[in-house]
Amino acid sequence: MIVTISGLIGSGKTTVCRTLGERLGYRTIISGLVFREMASEMDLSLEEFGHRAEADPKYDRLIDERMVDIARKEDNVILEGRLAGQMLRRNSIPAFCIFLDAPLEIRTQRVSGREGVALREAMDEMSAREASEVLRYRKYYDIDVTDRSIYDMVIDTGALTPEQVVDSIIYRIRGD
Repeated sequence: MIVTISGLIGSGKTTVCRTLGERLGYRTIISGLVFREMASEMDLSLEEFGHRAEADPKYDRLIDERMVDIARKEDNVILEGRLAGQMLRRNSIPAFCIFLDAPLEIRTQRVSGREGVALREAMDEMSAREASEVLRYRKYYDIDVTDRSIYDMVIDTGALTPEQVVDSIIYRIRGD
């Protein structure tokens, strides 16, 4: 089975992906690590690769193509990324697609703690990035990332531990 985990910044995507992968024994593909891997392959710093990705949609497409290619070749894999579910649906690749959300205040606290920045700075950066993504994904892919209708499961992680989130996903996948 292929599982995708998408969601908002600070919703717990990476943590849930890794924990779910451990529990199911599935390989996990984290979009941020694919981004770093591709920067390294092109002998670019993360900052340089990021600037190129902002200026030219081909870099985002390369990352998305790599994720889709993995899904075509592998079973029992979890793909984490903002567009993972959207890309698999577009390419008619069967997957169980999950979207994680949480209230803005909780996501801000998580990002602030993870990045070691003040709450206001974390909130401002998240808001700017999310607004940019909404515009970019609509312009480059004609995808409305606010539309959650493509997901098999939408989870508010705000009041849940990562283990509780993973338990609910496993329950839903297995139908226990």
